[in-house]
This record gives sequence, structure tokens and C-alpha cells, in this order.
Amino acid sequence: MVKKTSVRFVVLCMNDWTALSIEYANQRSYLDDLFSVYPTIPEGVRTIDATKWQQVEQAFEDQDHLTLVKALLKFDLFPIKDSYVAYLRRDVSALERNPRTVSE
Repeated sequence: MVKKTSVRFVVLCMNDWTALSIEYANQRSYLDDLFSVYPTIPEGVRTIDATKWQQVEQAFEDQDHLTLVKALLKFDLFPIKDSYVAYLRRDVSALERNPRTVSE
């Protein structure tokens, strides 16, 4: 855990705007205020292809990480935002070449 004195020191050494942002983020209403500017809930509810979802569930139950990631890549929107998604969609063979990335 970071001590308050360390945090104060870091805040004193950083850019004024960064310090203000950190101070604001520590307020109680930060997430509510942020949500009012950047809503995280999409306008409409997406429908998910039942066949694709069944493949995801089966791979998850089997703990087959490679098949699970491949099944998730078939969706228009990957369930999590990750910089690897675009790369993996362009080069699916990268999944086999990077087994630790897939299993972690």
C-alpha cells in the first residue's frame, strides 16, 4: 500500500493538470461524472449469434483457451478492449505461435 506522504510527493513532482486529474479522480463522484461524459453502455443491445455463443461456452467449459479465443474473435466486438485483438484478427496463426498469451 502506498503511504500518503509518498502520494503527496509524487503529486508535487508532476504536471499541474495531472495532479488535478488525480485529485479529481479521488473524489466520490468521479465515476458518475465520467459516465455522464463517456457513457459505457451502448445505445442498443446487441444480439449474439446462438451458434457462435455455444462455441464460446463449450470452449470455456472444456478450458480450451485456444478455441475460446478463436471463437471470441469471430464476434464483431471482442468482449474486452485489448490491443492484441486487431493483430490476432489479422494473423490468427499468431495464436498457435504464442501459447502463453492465449492461456494467460
